[in-house]
Amino acid sequence: MTDFQITHKDGNARRAKLNTKNGVINTPAFMPVGTAATVKAIFTKDLYETNSEIILGNTYHLMLRPGSAQIKEFGGLHKFMNWNKPILTDSGGYQVYSLSNLRKLSEEGVEFSSHIDGTKIFVSPEKSIEIQTDLNSDIVMAFDECTPYPAEYDEAKKSMELSMRWAGRCKEYFKDHNTNKLFGIVQGSTYEDLRHQSASLLSDIGFDGYAVGGLAVGETQTQMFDVLDYTVSQLPIEKPHYLMGVGKPDDIIGSVARGIDMFDCVLPTRNGRNGQAFTKSGPINIRNAKYKSLDESIDPESNNPICRDYSAGYIHHLFNAKEMLGGMLLSLHNIYFYQEMMSNIRTSIENNEFEKFRADFLSKYLD
Repeated sequence: MTDFQITHKDGNARRAKLNTKNGVINTPAFMPVGTAATVKAIFTKDLYETNSEIILGNTYHLMLRPGSAQIKEFGGLHKFMNWNKPILTDSGGYQVYSLSNLRKLSEEGVEFSSHIDGTKIFVSPEKSIEIQTDLNSDIVMAFDECTPYPAEYDEAKKSMELSMRWAGRCKEYFKDHNTNKLFGIVQGSTYEDLRHQSASLLSDIGFDGYAVGGLAVGETQTQMFDVLDYTVSQLPIEKPHYLMGVGKPDDIIGSVARGIDMFDCVLPTRNGRNGQAFTKSGPINIRNAKYKSLDESIDPESNNPICRDYSAGYIHHLFNAKEMLGGMLLSLHNIYFYQEMMSNIRTSIENNEFEKFRADFLSKYLD
């Protein structure tokens, strides 16, 4: 039995199961982001109740605090944070992009100045895999450079080629030190030929899965979908396809239609902490005065515990009073919303009704 089994297809949308040492991931799947070994403001037991099957941890942040060696002493990230389902760790490559004013890039790797205390830290492709091996994540990501947007062609080409050389080094180190799964990351900005070259080079190296990186960095949704249209078709069809850092519900549904199987994004929890709730009729801002006296749930069509047990008026009060419970409730509600959406996507693909689901969902959500 292969580790990735596609059970249904509807157009380019795929329904599959990804087997890992810590459990099966039903795809298309959404991964809540647990940057510092916690999905912010959510208890692990509550996260299980949302039917989340995999979460994401951040190599850069965990490397700095508490340090991967300490997490290894605790028995790995799963035991450290009391999460016994699969974990994917990003490689730290996104921080090469987001902390560009705090780093020095070379062929060998990246020298960072810690955003915490300014300490100089050097991360090479090999070091990134070593750290992720200490964390013992089920899915390890290759170390790459995320190209900014917009990027000139020559800049994007140089960056992509460096990331591909790093990918080869990651694979070499990984195969001698780790028995879990390693995903490669396609780069190339919005240039079709660069994306094709990147996908081809990664396929030649050979990975357990393939991610599309360098998106959700300022481009429009149309541009993102264009990149997916000419990139995903170049990836090995029998392997999982992961779109990094995406996104809004309409981004996810449009990407599933283009053959993407896995997603992660901070929006459900970050926006929840800031008063935004995702609902079937679109996102709402619970701080708005119209919710002050509303003795109904924030989403009458939802039966998750937050909608069932708390009124919009109460949650409005919590935000008005700056009580932390408000952000906790909306963060958890938003994870429930995302996981219910993913479950409905999977069911629609199984029933060969994905396009109907897509049209019905978006007509209401975007109205």
